[in-house]
Amino acid sequence: MERFSVHLTDYQSIFRSKTKIYFDKAELYTQGIIKSNMRNIERISEELGANYHQMQHFITESNWNGREVIDKVAKDVSTSLPKFKLTGMVIDESGWVKKGDKSVGVGHQYCGNVGKTANSQVAVFACLSNGDFASMIDARLYLPKDWCDDPARCDEAGIPENERLFKTKLELAGEIIRHQIAQGISFDFVTADGYYGNDASLARSINIMGLLYMLDIHADQTIYLECPELILPERKSSKGPEPKKLIATTDNTTVSKYLKTLGNNDWETLTVRNTTKGKLKGEYHFARVYIWDKKINEIEPRLLVIRKTKSKENAIEIKYSFTNANLEQYTPEVLAYMQAERFFVEHCIKESKQILGLDQFQTRMWNAWVHQVALNFMVSSFMLKEKLFCFDDLPLLSARDIKEYLTFKLYKNMTEEQMIDRIYNRHLIRQIDINNSYLRV
Repeated sequence: MERFSVHLTDYQSIFRSKTKIYFDKAELYTQGIIKSNMRNIERISEELGANYHQMQHFITESNWNGREVIDKVAKDVSTSLPKFKLTGMVIDESGWVKKGDKSVGVGHQYCGNVGKTANSQVAVFACLSNGDFASMIDARLYLPKDWCDDPARCDEAGIPENERLFKTKLELAGEIIRHQIAQGISFDFVTADGYYGNDASLARSINIMGLLYMLDIHADQTIYLECPELILPERKSSKGPEPKKLIATTDNTTVSKYLKTLGNNDWETLTVRNTTKGKLKGEYHFARVYIWDKKINEIEPRLLVIRKTKSKENAIEIKYSFTNANLEQYTPEVLAYMQAERFFVEHCIKESKQILGLDQFQTRMWNAWVHQVALNFMVSSFMLKEKLFCFDDLPLLSARDIKEYLTFKLYKNMTEEQMIDRIYNRHLIRQIDINNSYLRV
């Protein structure tokens, strides 16, 4: 309780303008994130007995700096994380389905949350991770081009002039990385999924920044096993125009076709990461390969990392990645660790949504979106600190445990026995579901 209060107080100076102090509203809203099961302004106000219109003004209209809160969260997380291993910045996007066309950035676009195109908001997120610990540090709302091309719509949603330039998700990812470097956030490598990994320009820009990357790629990624030269083919006849399109002097293949050429001796067994079921192990293969970036007509080297693991159904799952690391400087175990860290951004986003209600906003304005993300991240960074503080005694402490305990201590709307019964009943229901699953098999 005291640690939660101190954590919030550390942000107190941000929640003010020249004439007003908003920290009391920030405390109320963050307590609402903890207590309420539906984390929108109306439900939070009801749960806490707060004035709805004042809370609405605090989120939508007040001029405290949400970006400043997010930046302080990044510094908080960077300072708090242990340095057991290399620290990764993990990039991923996430979306949530929305109704209507008024919510800022909403559009008919691919939404990973439902696995298909839907009317939704989408944002690019970043977390910092080290070993088994991670927390969110940045988010950029993706604005579809039709939004950026509609000044009246941008005006209605309160989008600042400097945010109306269309940026792809790849550009937003690069913006996040550069911003965190500029504010002195410490991390050792960048990792992201195949959407980002299949773009050679992002990998190149990360390399130019002097950073390591471990970026997933798609199975149809083209590679060269030997470094090719790019040449203009000879003219085959005197008729027609001269050849202008470069060709490579060696044949290419795809990473999935290359996989099929590998034998049993081409793999080594390594630990992927810790799980609640024990250590997850995988078979790894590393190979120096080359890609041809046809946008700039350059051949670039990559270290290809292929991982094979067994799923719960004993199916073989394959993951392909590119990195600019090399086996002379980094061990296979370190490379395996870097590839596995992308799991934690998915875990962080899931935690922020399911436990802290990141996807439950019902406001429409740009300012409100940034404010609510900032307050959500402020609470999630406390969750990280609490997990670390309690680790020796409670190594399995989860964000849900912390949320429920704080709710119990803050509001005590049940006895301790009732709270224990509630947890017991939840576990009982889970066990019944598990037993039924085995019976069906």
